Amino acid sequence: MDSPNVKIDLRQPFAASLAAAALTVLLHGSVQAQQTRGVVELFTSQGCSSCPPADELMGVLGRDPSLVVITVPIDYWDYLGWKDTMAKPRHTQRQRGYAKMRGDRDVYTPQAVINGIAHVQGSDKTAIERMLAETKQREHVLSTPVKLKVVGDKLQVDVERQAAAFPAEIWLCALTRQVQVQIGRGENSGKTVDYHNVVRRWTKLGDLNGAARVFSIPLSDLRADGADSAAVLVQAGSIERPGSIFGAAIASLR
Repeated sequence: MDSPNVKIDLRQPFAASLAAAALTVLLHGSVQAQQTRGVVELFTSQGCSSCPPADELMGVLGRDPSLVVITVPIDYWDYLGWKDTMAKPRHTQRQRGYAKMRGDRDVYTPQAVINGIAHVQGSDKTAIERMLAETKQREHVLSTPVKLKVVGDKLQVDVERQAAAFPAEIWLCALTRQVQVQIGRGENSGKTVDYHNVVRRWTKLGDLNGAARVFSIPLSDLRADGADSAAVLVQAGSIERPGSIFGAAIASLR
């Protein structure tokens, strides 16, 4: 856990991104046609006193339609007096798996992992934006287009053909767009915190080896955990050692 004195400018305008999204809707009828410029995964905990500023920042970044922002609550701070109501051991394993892939031991909260490659303090918007730009230059990062569309009572996932074949796994994350939690004990006792795009469940859809893939998932399966949104990540590595993100998209299930 880290406790820096970080100030966040929540007034940062998103006019350019929102204007681009509006234009995309006019031209294509769906913001899913817009290219994703980055994936931000926030590893956070209700028991971490330095996490609320990062949790708030995810709500700001999540309004940018060019970003896929997800909140991944971990459980290793539960002993501090408050058991995180959304944490899963699977989330902690994912965060530690990233550290193994990078070759460091940097596992902390709030930690933002950018495009599956690098990590920064989750409450530092400037560092997140800088790392989004830097990691996007890496080979194959976000080079595979992914489109999500609700068709009837199903979510259709289209993963386009890769320009160069390289193995990847396709993961579907069921999300709840906003969860408000009143924290009764621990370091954040008495606080009410809003969490954004909270991961409820991970489902592997399949593998990608160059050829395009199409999947159709019943909305009833996704909504079973109270999810109202979904994200898809096309990612190198494995569940134990996740790597670079080759493609991603996010969509509402409403």
